[in-house]
Amino acid sequence: MPLNIEKSIAELEKLGADLYHKDFLLTWQKSDAEIHAVLKIAEILKEMHAQNIAVDMFKTGLAVSNFRDNSTRTRFSFASACNLLGLAVQDLDEGKSQIAHGETVRETANMISFLTEAVGIRDDMFIGKGHTYMKEVAGALDDGYRNGVLNQRPAVVNLQCDLDHPTQSMSDLLFIKNHFGGFENLKGKKIAMTWAYSPSYGKPLSVPQGVICLMTRFGMNVELAYPEGYDLLPDTIEVAKKNARASGGSFKVSNSMESAFKDADIVYPKSWAPFKVMERRTQLLEKGDQPGLKDLEKECLANNAKFKGWECNDRMMALTKAGKASYLHCLPADITDVSCKAGEVSAKVFEGARLGTYKEAGYKPFVIAAMIAACTKKEPARLLGELAKAARKRAL
Repeated sequence: MPLNIEKSIAELEKLGADLYHKDFLLTWQKSDAEIHAVLKIAEILKEMHAQNIAVDMFKTGLAVSNFRDNSTRTRFSFASACNLLGLAVQDLDEGKSQIAHGETVRETANMISFLTEAVGIRDDMFIGKGHTYMKEVAGALDDGYRNGVLNQRPAVVNLQCDLDHPTQSMSDLLFIKNHFGGFENLKGKKIAMTWAYSPSYGKPLSVPQGVICLMTRFGMNVELAYPEGYDLLPDTIEVAKKNARASGGSFKVSNSMESAFKDADIVYPKSWAPFKVMERRTQLLEKGDQPGLKDLEKECLANNAKFKGWECNDRMMALTKAGKASYLHCLPADITDVSCKAGEVSAKVFEGARLGTYKEAGYKPFVIAAMIAACTKKEPARLLGELAKAARKRAL
């Protein structure tokens, strides 16, 4: 059923959220009104795009794309979001910049931002580093704007750090919200956020951390499951517990995939590296200790191999609510006998859920665009109303 744009804009106005001149770094730093505002803007933008209505609220300006780790979905989603809003995207390739010659973060942030409206950063591989780097960039932009170096203060958007992946978890949330027919229908639903086997190591913790910290805000019953030793960052566990208490949901940690899948409405089987391993990996990378990194990889792959039974397959799915739980994944999934010999999910289960995961990913450009709009426009509801009323064609 198509979204009622006029009604949704009125609902956005009533939220009274104010993200203007702020950044979007961690979901748990945002109020309920701010989270709902971004989600509402994302749905409005998605519907306007579907109706071929132009939403190019910027007539000039850059969006800087700073990916310090590889990406497909998020990188293209960021570029698509910026283009949708009327911004030109410029990649910051640190290897081709003066950063390689010792330029400071403070200087780089200002030099790339004279005509920039948004800076998207992905820095997810190093524990204690990614979120810290984003805050350093944000501080440099504050200084430049305050002292008249910059005419406008660009918004910093977290495209994945060591703590959170807000564009992913909010895309996941919009997908299940619409699947179940509204936020009110998520209360009491069980989601299993579980570790799953992968023939690789070093996958970030930010997806499971983002999921447990966001879904617990909506009255859901979240069970986090992983083999002993594959812990997440302790602070994020505390956030999830606090959110569950406040929302009337629940949060449980177990070492059993079966326990998590039992009667689950939603399953999210995803591999990640243990918190302690990522700490060691960061230290070795800082030292440039290549032999140490090779030894760590060998050790971790051997440990992963002990848990090949942690696969989302027909047997596991049969444990879920009526055997019909929704399958989520941030993609790419490690698919057994397709992308690897043994992986996170069986080929049969993934194929049955494949189109759903594509639709899940399809919310991300609009979530990113919504974050940029909310953080750079003083009255996004009024602006969206004007664009909807003008109803200019996006494509002739």
